[in-house]
Amino acid sequence: MKTRTATADHRELILRANNVSRETAAKLDLLATELVRWQAIKNLVGPTTLPDIWRRHIADSLQLTDCAPDAGTWLDIGSGGGFPGLVVAMVRTERGLGTTHLVESNGRKCAFLRHVVRLTKADAVIHEARIEDFVPALADPIHVVSARAVASLEQLLAWTNGLLRKGTLGIFPKGQDVDNELRIAATSWDFTADLRPSLTDRDGRIVLVRMSR
Repeated sequence: MKTRTATADHRELILRANNVSRETAAKLDLLATELVRWQAIKNLVGPTTLPDIWRRHIADSLQLTDCAPDAGTWLDIGSGGGFPGLVVAMVRTERGLGTTHLVESNGRKCAFLRHVVRLTKADAVIHEARIEDFVPALADPIHVVSARAVASLEQLLAWTNGLLRKGTLGIFPKGQDVDNELRIAATSWDFTADLRPSLTDRDGRIVLVRMSR
């Protein structure tokens, strides 16, 4: 009889908890497999997180889709190895929602992102650009902007305030230092923040940011 691994158990629990379809689950499996395959030469995520991909990265990204389940255009900045951008794009593709845009300045990481998009046929566009150059040049409406493990909240607001002032919702998962980040950001920016508990980090919060127009 085969012994089940913790990773397999995490995968099944995560898929069931997030009501993920068989089709999207297969795409997430491809993402996990390709991430491990590319990691040795691309250093896409922290090496110590690889044995726990499903909880540390996939589940952590999946929970963000429930913060804006019907959003139109979604922009993920500093997408790195595809979290949350690729995961969000896969879910949104199945739901028939708008395109997910991923912005990443590292060319090798962009190559990985494009590779996974081709494999999964996710409705996503990869932009190889610096955040501070790309975001201010946007003309089309953006309904959601997200960023995970990219920068402090103060820096994220500096990059995205032009979007937030037009009504874009900011979705920024943060760790145990979230209260301090909120205090620092409030000294520079006038915004409202709705904090939701993280389902993958008992000390973490998902910060939903709105800014006055």
